[in-house]
Amino acid sequence: MIFTQFVDDALGCASYLVGDPRTGQAVVVDPAFAIEQYLDEAEQRDVRIVRVIETHTHADHVSGHGRFVLEHGVAVSVHPAAEAEYPHDPLEDGDEISLGDIVLRCIHTPGHRPEHCCLAVLDLTRGAEPWIVLTGDSLFVGDAARPDLAIEARAGAEGLFHSLRRLVELGDGVEVYPGHVAGSLCGKAMSSKASTTIGFERRFNPALAHDDLALFVAEATGISAPRPPNMERIVELNRGPLVGAQPSPEELAAPPDGAQILDVRPVSAFAAGHLVGALSVPVSGTRFGTKAAFVLEAGPVVVAASNEDEAAAAVRGLRAVAILDIAGYVLGGGSEKLEVVSIDELDELLERGAELIDVREKDERDSGYIAGSRNIPYRLLALGEADLPRDKTIVTICETGPRAAIAASILAARGFDAHPVVDGGIDAWAAAGKPTVEFRRCGS
Repeated sequence: MIFTQFVDDALGCASYLVGDPRTGQAVVVDPAFAIEQYLDEAEQRDVRIVRVIETHTHADHVSGHGRFVLEHGVAVSVHPAAEAEYPHDPLEDGDEISLGDIVLRCIHTPGHRPEHCCLAVLDLTRGAEPWIVLTGDSLFVGDAARPDLAIEARAGAEGLFHSLRRLVELGDGVEVYPGHVAGSLCGKAMSSKASTTIGFERRFNPALAHDDLALFVAEATGISAPRPPNMERIVELNRGPLVGAQPSPEELAAPPDGAQILDVRPVSAFAAGHLVGALSVPVSGTRFGTKAAFVLEAGPVVVAASNEDEAAAAVRGLRAVAILDIAGYVLGGGSEKLEVVSIDELDELLERGAELIDVREKDERDSGYIAGSRNIPYRLLALGEADLPRDKTIVTICETGPRAAIAASILAARGFDAHPVVDGGIDAWAAAGKPTVEFRRCGS
């Protein structure tokens, strides 16, 4: 059997090429928008991609099924409950897709979404039982999918409870390859490991630890993580008419009026000099596409980059999260500067009356924060602008620095005197022996 896993570290998404070397046929499961990786792998493996299978309608990234259909004439299979508006073949519980000796059997596993399906992979040269199961957004390594992105959370959790029990019935020896690893917003506490087994998850995964439906629902619906940015737009694109390849952006002499400027260079380069009004989200950092989608508004975007390769990487990341209106890119910086703050300087600024904004998520802040700081997650700063003082210096801080820089760029673009703590953060503050406050719930 030909089996290749592809992991997008920026989004925590996994996709798969599964093929039969005897017949030279292969399928791609849950493709990313950048389909070149699958075409290259198929060419190296000497197989032809004959079908795309979607485990469900994705809410966190744009699928590549449209490009496969439009550019290569490949058919798509998805469960009817997806209500897909593009040409497709229905894939229902128990249906099989045969590539020869390699067979993919559909297991309908609603919960994350009503149409969600897993794919049991059989190699008939080894036997008639599944060897691998592709679990999409149902069972992860050390976690299970969140049930609140498509329907009411309790109804989704009840469906997920029963779906997970179906997967356990496959047997302890079956290898599990999920649709997400750590970094995705589609789960709560998934591992960064790329695969696992049914037996390991049955023993150690909290989602499989008990058979009490009410307890499972209570725990599964206690979700504090934000929903994926652009979720409604991404679902609309993935369910609707096919989305094909986008034109290559061109280098611009200057950003056009009205365009948002996204500076994707390292924070140090942004701080040294950037274009007026630019937002800083380094493409070299973690979760680039997710962070950018959280802070950009609807409308054309211009990428500011150090070089063409950096610009191209940023464009790929933006398109993956449905930011398709890209006017072009510019190279280099500008005359605006951003003064950064060190941990050693923070005490003095606070004594002089600076406003400290902790831009982490609430559950992160609860583990320890600096007394007197306000908590506004970086992705919500634009909404809280009216409550922030314009007559004070504002310092932004996060765990280690990257989100603080994004937050400061948002505020600076809106006219605030904002400065990020970038060489460290709360972790460095605590490591220096400085006091933090830990949130304690009643009774703890």
